[in-house]
Amino acid sequence: MPACTVYGTLPEVHKKPKFQTRMVAPLETVENEGKRIPAIFFRTVGGREPVRDWLKSLPSAEDRKRIGEDIKTIEFGWPVGMPVCRPVGDGVYEVRSRLTQNRIARVLFYIDKKGLMVLLHGFIKKAQKSPIKDLDLAKSNKNKHQRGLA
Repeated sequence: MPACTVYGTLPEVHKKPKFQTRMVAPLETVENEGKRIPAIFFRTVGGREPVRDWLKSLPSAEDRKRIGEDIKTIEFGWPVGMPVCRPVGDGVYEVRSRLTQNRIARVLFYIDKKGLMVLLHGFIKKAQKSPIKDLDLAKSNKNKHQRGLA
């Protein structure tokens, strides 16, 4: 006599279908879904991404998260004004982020011909006014990126 007796088969509802069909969108479509201006990092000729490197160098994960949320706000809500974003001149804008310990960060970006938000330069503000050298560096990176798009 068998150890257990089976009195029939499982109902059809418990059987898994042999084939499961579903549509999978390409990765870039899924990532950019709903974004008005997807963000990308400016990349140097040597392959470095200065803003990504700067973000990784920040000691606080909370600071990185706040900056990322502000960038995301612009990606999904463009055009966005104060207090999150404002133009600084020559087609360059700044993402304005309040960090822990009452600090302020800025990420400078521009919108390229393809409608992408190109993150050019990031820094922690130490004075009331954004330093000219940071604005000049962002404009220089913008020009380099534009030459690469030609």
